[in-house]
Amino acid sequence: MPKYSLFSAFTQFIKPTFLRKMIVSKFGGTSVGTFEAMQRSASIAASDPDRKLIVISATSGTTNDLVALSADDLSSTKREELLGNIEERHMDIIKQCKEREKLEKSFQEQLSELRDHLDFSGRDKKWKDTLYAFGELMSTKIFVEVLKENGVDAQWLDAREVMKTDSTFGNAEPIWDSIQQQAEVHIKRGQAYLTQGFIGSDVFGNTTTLGRGGSDFSASLFAEAVDADTLEIWTDVAGVYTTDPRIVEEAFPIKEISFDEAAELSVFGGKVLHPATLKPAIRGGVNVRVASSSDPDNPGTYIVKETDEKPVIRAISLRKEQTLLTVNSLEMLHQYGFLAHLFKVLAEHKISVDLVSTSEVSVALTLDTAVNAANKVDLTDDVLEELGRFAEVQVEEDLALIALIGNDLQKTSGIGGPLLTSMEDYNVRLVCHGASPNNLCFLVNQDEAEEIVRMLHGKFIKG
Repeated sequence: MPKYSLFSAFTQFIKPTFLRKMIVSKFGGTSVGTFEAMQRSASIAASDPDRKLIVISATSGTTNDLVALSADDLSSTKREELLGNIEERHMDIIKQCKEREKLEKSFQEQLSELRDHLDFSGRDKKWKDTLYAFGELMSTKIFVEVLKENGVDAQWLDAREVMKTDSTFGNAEPIWDSIQQQAEVHIKRGQAYLTQGFIGSDVFGNTTTLGRGGSDFSASLFAEAVDADTLEIWTDVAGVYTTDPRIVEEAFPIKEISFDEAAELSVFGGKVLHPATLKPAIRGGVNVRVASSSDPDNPGTYIVKETDEKPVIRAISLRKEQTLLTVNSLEMLHQYGFLAHLFKVLAEHKISVDLVSTSEVSVALTLDTAVNAANKVDLTDDVLEELGRFAEVQVEEDLALIALIGNDLQKTSGIGGPLLTSMEDYNVRLVCHGASPNNLCFLVNQDEAEEIVRMLHGKFIKG
């Protein structure tokens, strides 16, 4: 009878779960939007056997069509036009697949289910989530066959079996313990899987969605649940850029950035990552790679727990459509409860606040006009009247928020002087630094914002 040391027995026990590398790869809508794009993405998936869990979005444009189909006042002509867009987009891909007949039958069944769902009269958020899920369910049924054509024997996995959420339809909250439990049941090490981003289900089995952009969030939750080494976000850009390349031609992909910096960048207007994406990755210690599916040899950007670089400004973000709310009152002086009263009023009206700056007799708040408008809230006359009962209120619009993102900026001696000097020709309405070591923010006139970004990038970002 062979003898085993305690260590060898232990390593044999943990090897199936902990010693085997695993990569979760997420492909966005443009990466699966055409047959050629699907082939490129499938080739990427096939190039590394450690890519065992693949998460994809709906084909590019499909979710927008589904959202349009949910409109209450939709005419029958517009309905058929939108359904025609969805059918044409998917059939163009199916016609080029080897399993064309099988896929066409499956897709037409899904399209019939979609039509049946549209005939239901109750168009509440629950109904809409079931409608929006058709995009990912359609794309994955096709892509699983494209993967097999490229040598990846992936099993199709219904994300709703694993991605358990509450019943907040339209923006469901994941239930982490349930996700982890279901992942252990449905996802086996060594087997490749293809599943959907964006969608989940509640305890009653109803389809839910994680909100627009939620596919990245889904992939991150999956990566945490399966204890992945790396989460790859394959998109149409070659990583996280130093700033928006549409504003600054010299912008370039950042090779490495910390979780904290990436989180700040996503919150302050970076478009590459959904702001919630990094939370599960940070919790699970999963490194994140952002890369382009059309240029897979480009390493893109790695997002890691910590970077080795000294403090440095790494990126500049721009967020337009900002409002500055200034509240003045002598009642603030050496008193308590004033700020609580102010924020209670804003909270009651569901108004989201970003930056806050205070003095002894005034408070300045920035509000994201676009976000509040999307949530159908605004600084209405009622809000201003309520605030005016205990303070003098001033509102300034058409502003933009510029955030410099970096590594331990508070430890970078001498950075404040050159930055403020560079801004002396512009009307800076608010400066905010100190709450986070990873950002320094300026509120400026919107019509000067892009010019300022170009100036700051040229002076402070090194290629």
